[in-house]
Amino acid sequence: MKIQILGSDCSNCRTMEKHVREAVAELGISAEIEKVTDIQEIMAFGVMSTPTLVLDGEIKSVGRALKKDQIAALLKAKA
Repeated sequence: MKIQILGSDCSNCRTMEKHVREAVAELGISAEIEKVTDIQEIMAFGVMSTPTLVLDGEIKSVGRALKKDQIAALLKAKA
């Protein structure tokens, strides 16, 4: 599974990344986690608000840092 976190180094983006890493570790799933900070790459997804969570190329959340349990639920549904 490829997980991308789109956003700058803002506090919400850092929180989202932390929660993603915690959820992946707790679920014991194999995932490639990528933090995308390049504005051109972010715009290529068609989003203007960050943080944005992308799972295997599919946008799952835009403009807010999800809680760890919310991310875990998305990961379970995708796995």
